[in-house]
Amino acid sequence: MSASENKVPQGTQVVAGVSMRDLLAAGLAAKVVSTPPRGPEAGAQTRRPAAEQRHRDAA
Repeated sequence: MSASENKVPQGTQVVAGVSMRDLLAAGLAAKVVSTPPRGPEAGAQTRRPAAEQRHRDAA
């Protein structure tokens, strides 16, 4: 047996069966889920719901 017969053919093979699109989507989903929500911005006023404003204005 010659040395060239022992070499494994080098080609592109898909082993896992998962598309790059699925891998990227999974990574993005993991990032979104693991990122905490942003806190309120400094100086921003908290607004009351419109129904509460109307009720208070009417009273």
